Amino acid sequence: MKLTLLFRGNKAPLVLNIDKQRLLLGLIVISVFFLISNRSTHSPEENIARIQHVKTGFVQQAEEVSLLITSTEQRMTGVMLKLADMQSQIQRLDALGSRLVEQAKLNPDEFSFNQMPSMGGPKDISPVDIQVQDEFLSKMTGMLEKIQNKAQELTALESIMLSHHIEQESRLEGKPIASGWLSSYYGIRKDPFSGLPSMHKGLDFAGKEGEPVLATGAGMIIWSGSLYGYGNLVEIDHGDGLVTRYGHNKALNVKIGDVVTKGQTIAEMGNTGRSTGPHVHYEVIRKGKQQDPLPYVYRKSS
Repeated sequence: MKLTLLFRGNKAPLVLNIDKQRLLLGLIVISVFFLISNRSTHSPEENIARIQHVKTGFVQQAEEVSLLITSTEQRMTGVMLKLADMQSQIQRLDALGSRLVEQAKLNPDEFSFNQMPSMGGPKDISPVDIQVQDEFLSKMTGMLEKIQNKAQELTALESIMLSHHIEQESRLEGKPIASGWLSSYYGIRKDPFSGLPSMHKGLDFAGKEGEPVLATGAGMIIWSGSLYGYGNLVEIDHGDGLVTRYGHNKALNVKIGDVVTKGQTIAEMGNTGRSTGPHVHYEVIRKGKQQDPLPYVYRKSS
């Protein structure tokens, strides 16, 4: 089969003969060209529709981000207002505490509401909650700790001023130091080394290194030496299941088996063991359990 094309011109006719194979090849090439052309191009309307669709998506995302920013700003404003309120509460507690200390005629160093105390004591292995920290949470946590500290101090002041009494089964009384001040209380506090909440099972009395440490009651020495966490430690058995501990000493003046009297010097104040500064860690243990020593310290003599 052959296709003949005749073109008539001014001079001479042009005859083009195309056989079957060339005709099929030409049709295939033309078909492929149109197919590729249709697949690789879009009408202007389609392109405009696609652009508008993408634009709409970006607009929606921008609105969502704007709402998130507004919500976050509102929450941060609330946090800052709460921080300001907590700060004002702390200032009121400071003022109240100072007035109570003055009225009770107590040593202001023992109830200092505006400085970091010397602290220490054996490590407590009880489980604690670890909190995630950021700038604002850290500020709120710090203020909460200050409020808890001041609440403890005010509770102690209340106990002293109302003259709460302990049963007269033993005659432990007074401070384990000749000079110095109460720097940390019995109860939950932030560990001075790990920064995590821990139980402080005694009182800390800060002062100058080498100051005398005194027995708060008569008894027998049942420990005089180094003990993990306590540093150089003295323990006195007062009978009837009552024991006192005196930790972090620089030097020990007694030995196991010695009998001591109330007010006798048993050691020198130091900074041994888990300690951040010169002080005495003082514990009162009744039948194997630590008690809050504060009522014994401010107990009235009979």
